[in-house]
Amino acid sequence: MSSQNQSAVVVFSGGQDSTTCLFWALRKFDHVEAVTFQYGQRHIAELECAKEICAKLNVRQHELDMDLLNQLAPNALTREEIKITDDEIPSTFVPGRNLLFLSFAAILGKQIGAKHIITGVSETDFSGYPDCRDNFIKSLNVTLNLSMDDQFVLHTPLMWRDKSEVWELSDQLGAFEFVKEHTLTCYNGIKGEGCGECPSCKLRSNGLEQYEMRRGVVK
Repeated sequence: MSSQNQSAVVVFSGGQDSTTCLFWALRKFDHVEAVTFQYGQRHIAELECAKEICAKLNVRQHELDMDLLNQLAPNALTREEIKITDDEIPSTFVPGRNLLFLSFAAILGKQIGAKHIITGVSETDFSGYPDCRDNFIKSLNVTLNLSMDDQFVLHTPLMWRDKSEVWELSDQLGAFEFVKEHTLTCYNGIKGEGCGECPSCKLRSNGLEQYEMRRGVVK
């Protein structure tokens, strides 16, 4: 399916991955809107960051209330009493999150005439999250099309990229410095470089270091 004269919805959190995906979508599609989900995140800064980025890029943003997730699936992203762990399936995993987010993104797409749904999930650096796997995305794509009798396409531009390759893609899109300065990936709610200690910050900084080493060699 050609992306020309097509509209897209980006599942958007204001983090490194979804912001890179937003720049990717803006390059690929004629009209792009973003959808951000409020699900009881511990740090309101995440929602504020997403709003600021959309304003800077002149992208229409929809913010949907998904607080029911916090009630049904307590996790380290929404409950301070739950410690962040980096186990086989980390405590930051929110069961059903991507299932619900992508389903609601498709429902929004149905209303605004957008057939393309973009998400920043990755099986390469997926931290053990089962709903970041390629087979889940492909399965859900079929299910969404059957459920709404439509032809949505779920795009995962980061699926086979590790964090250094995500930085590389942002550079190719002319968004390297923007992503570096304006995104919020940190589990402790600190924009840019973050706290440097949480698993998300370590993954981000290690990827950045690897890419900057490659970048320096190229130069």
